[in-house]
Amino acid sequence: MNEPSLFAPAEPLAARLRPRTLDEVVGQAHLLAPGRALGDAIRRGDVGSVILWGPPGSGKTTLARVIARHTEREFVTFSAVTEGVQRVREILREAEDRRRLGRETIFFCDEIHRFNRGQQDAFLPAVESGLITLIGATTENPSFELNAALLSRSRVYVLEPLPEEDLAALLRRAVTERERGLGAMELRVTDEAIAFLASAADGDARRALTALEAASQQVGLGGEVTREIAADVFARRLPAYDKSGEGHYNLISALHKAVRGSDPQAALYWLARMIEGGETPLYLARRMVRMATEDVGLADPQALHVALAAKEAYDFLGAPEGELALAEAIVYLATAPKSNRVYTAWAAAREAAQRTPAAPVPLHLRNAVTGLMKELDYGKGYRYAHDAPAAYISQEYLPAGLEGERFYEPGPMGLEKRIAERMAWWERQGRGTGEQADRG
Repeated sequence: MNEPSLFAPAEPLAARLRPRTLDEVVGQAHLLAPGRALGDAIRRGDVGSVILWGPPGSGKTTLARVIARHTEREFVTFSAVTEGVQRVREILREAEDRRRLGRETIFFCDEIHRFNRGQQDAFLPAVESGLITLIGATTENPSFELNAALLSRSRVYVLEPLPEEDLAALLRRAVTERERGLGAMELRVTDEAIAFLASAADGDARRALTALEAASQQVGLGGEVTREIAADVFARRLPAYDKSGEGHYNLISALHKAVRGSDPQAALYWLARMIEGGETPLYLARRMVRMATEDVGLADPQALHVALAAKEAYDFLGAPEGELALAEAIVYLATAPKSNRVYTAWAAAREAAQRTPAAPVPLHLRNAVTGLMKELDYGKGYRYAHDAPAAYISQEYLPAGLEGERFYEPGPMGLEKRIAERMAWWERQGRGTGEQADRG
């Protein structure tokens, strides 16, 4: 059998460089530094069942292996993508046999969120009895994807994307290390190439190392990896974005809050992130309409027209030209005066309507379209606003029990400032008497 060549190693670079001890782990200091709960538990060798939640390449599998090594337990891997409950039962039987021989088991379940809640129940008895120490790895929010019973028996640790400086250090180590890295190739890798790879990997160590390995194979023994070569192996880099997962909701939340906070720079950035990630433009247009009504409101009613026009423009132009209409709308919304007074007024009005679903319409507001209705005083006492010079006559329009209720209070920004002045003038006309308004 042929030996693997220098340029086609038996294992990928990312696998060869996987840390074997806690000291070799790059990043995640918020979890692993001395004084931190998880790091100290690993050093003591008494880690219980845990869920490791983090993006791809943040070190979930690596950390699970390090835990097993420090605790001197058997490490059994399982993929919820390719294996099923039957395999879980086999592993648990093996764990029982192993325990009788005095050895404990760490059951590492990768992509644990791919098991439905019913399948996750297969772990519970073994976790409760201590037969296994479960380490679950997931890229999805555990509170959405894991059942409550399993969560209550495990500690959740959140792994962060690796910062660029940590990735750069890891890449330099890969270039120089001879035993497990690329040191034997005697490569020259420019600082610009390292910086590019560290940035383009989006916090994913596996992605950074895979790209470096591809670049090394492209330039060969003693070659030089430049920024141009690094960029070439990455080809087109797509932002990390899952249109159906938590990342989607995090990004739309950031976009909405940037608009609400009147920050056009951040609003443009988050909009670009979502579009580059493949988000449906119609979804973004719908959210802009919501922002226009919820956060701008009557402070600038034109915002709603701009949002709707952006949707129509995108429908007409398509991508990429139509994206500029969405960008224009998001800048308009972010820089418009803000008011949520209609939003809160609508919520209050709905609450009142639900509380008083049978409140009768006051007689003076009813139309008397038949003789009987007139005899019953329908419309009696109603005063026609346009008969007054200022087109305002004070009279009660709410049903009995809600008289004087105030749902909408205009804010101090934009058009609402003028609306507030108008409403104040109406108030001064003598609500309920109509006398001053009648005199104009």
